[in-house]
Amino acid sequence: MYVALSFDDGPNTVTTPHILDILENEHVPASFFLIGQYITEESIPVIERELSLGCDIECHSWTHSDMTKMTKDAIQDEIVRTCSLIKKITGTAPSFFRPPYISVNDTLYDAVHLPFICGMGVEDWVADVSAAERAARVINGVKDGTIVLLHDFSGNINTVEALKTIIPSLRKKGYTFVTVPQMFSLYGVSPDQPHKIWTYVKQ
Repeated sequence: MYVALSFDDGPNTVTTPHILDILENEHVPASFFLIGQYITEESIPVIERELSLGCDIECHSWTHSDMTKMTKDAIQDEIVRTCSLIKKITGTAPSFFRPPYISVNDTLYDAVHLPFICGMGVEDWVADVSAAERAARVINGVKDGTIVLLHDFSGNINTVEALKTIIPSLRKKGYTFVTVPQMFSLYGVSPDQPHKIWTYVKQ
């Protein structure tokens, strides 16, 4: 059984390194969906560390705006800027896109030529959802082929704490941790299906 941990809204030098400490200690890869405007000289070493740990780097837009309210040209500008910067740093262009707020429409699908990724969210962006509750929601909600949607935005310490329970608990249940691209490959599933947004890879 496979599960993919994914993290939105980085990179930063406050919370992301704590996430990476846990992933490194547990030998777990993950997928990071980055906001382009947060990629700075200070945060580039964080991205490089993600890569060194076997993680993959994906696109989460440039400004994290509601892209369903944008024109096609504006959408494409956000995607091109973010993907180009990621490629400059990593050597590889993103293979997947997670729309901000998981908000989509036909214009967005038409403008972005990458597979759309959602994920099983556990409201880990809500400050008063405790670390224990976040962990319980992930552990109880995961099934084979699940993409878990978490956040490494600055100050999101409850998700850092939740990971300390999530990873060993899912391992005990028999799960192996993979990245989002690895998940599609392992199940022989093509992500390139029009107007589809993925939460579970195994159908």
